[in-house]
Amino acid sequence: MINRRTFSKALGLGTGAAAASLAGLQGLPTASAATQNATTAPTALTVTPGRHTSFGTLKQIKAGLLDIGYAELGPAHGPVVICLHGWPYDIHSFVDVAPLLAAEGYRVIVPYLRGHGTTRFLSSRTFRNAQQSAIALDIIALMDVLKIEKAVLAGFDWGSRTADIIAALRPERVKALVSVSGYLITNLEANKQPLPPKAEYAWWYQYYFATERGRLAMEDKTKRHDLTRLVWDTVSPTWGFDDATFERTAAAFENPDYAAIVIHNYRWRLSLADGERRYDRFEKQLAARPVIAVPAITLDAEHDPFTAPGDGSSYRDRFTGKYDHRTLKGIGHNVPQEAPTAFTQAVIDVDHF
Repeated sequence: MINRRTFSKALGLGTGAAAASLAGLQGLPTASAATQNATTAPTALTVTPGRHTSFGTLKQIKAGLLDIGYAELGPAHGPVVICLHGWPYDIHSFVDVAPLLAAEGYRVIVPYLRGHGTTRFLSSRTFRNAQQSAIALDIIALMDVLKIEKAVLAGFDWGSRTADIIAALRPERVKALVSVSGYLITNLEANKQPLPPKAEYAWWYQYYFATERGRLAMEDKTKRHDLTRLVWDTVSPTWGFDDATFERTAAAFENPDYAAIVIHNYRWRLSLADGERRYDRFEKQLAARPVIAVPAITLDAEHDPFTAPGDGSSYRDRFTGKYDHRTLKGIGHNVPQEAPTAFTQAVIDVDHF
């Protein structure tokens, strides 16, 4: 059973941080994910978004091309959940989700993607590549070095795409999947076709980053700060976050490779920047729109401008295993931070499919 002392230790929090966290977590369920009946999913605690502000001490580990910074919460031998953030966000998108999952007995890993936070390239000579398969292989390398054979993957935005790719190409490494916005694997040929005007409008920054002006803006600290804040305001119109919440995440954008990674990611998607030949075989597989056969829950947010119409129908055929789709009313793009209880419940539920 997880009591106040063992819960604090599991989260890796100091005395002050633990006290602050526990103040809002009275009555946490103590059921362990490892001992739950496989057919009965526990109910996640309802928590007010923004209850937590910090993960405490972060870890670093060399994996593949990177020295990856990550938060780890929960028992060392618990079933693993890897939470993957998007852009322009960081690990704080899961600052409320991770303690809830840890309290259920999960070992929760929340890594900074390449170019973010404390994650660094091991070599200055490595091309600052942000094509989709490169990011996915980073996470597989992290799993390898942490000796994680299989995990539940849960993400949004870049994180959804990364989780989708791993689930499609390496299903033996994925126990189950939670994917915000559904099937996000990029098909470069299909991506050359124009979208309806309203959808194109939502992607304004993608086209801005295709220009030299956009690149210079991302390299300028003040302009980068204001641009990313504007994205937060526009894609999460109902989320009443405060300045401190944004600033905690914006600190991750000070990574020396941040601008290069962001610019390459969006230019690559539009076929305006090359990837690397070492990833060609993976991109060829992804271009065929491979199905995802692992158990999956997809989440759409009502006020996310990137949510496709049709309540998930546009990508339903890409998920061939046990499946559920949920629409979150009143929620914007940053689903795990805006709706941590619903996101946590999706992870717990899909793990019990």
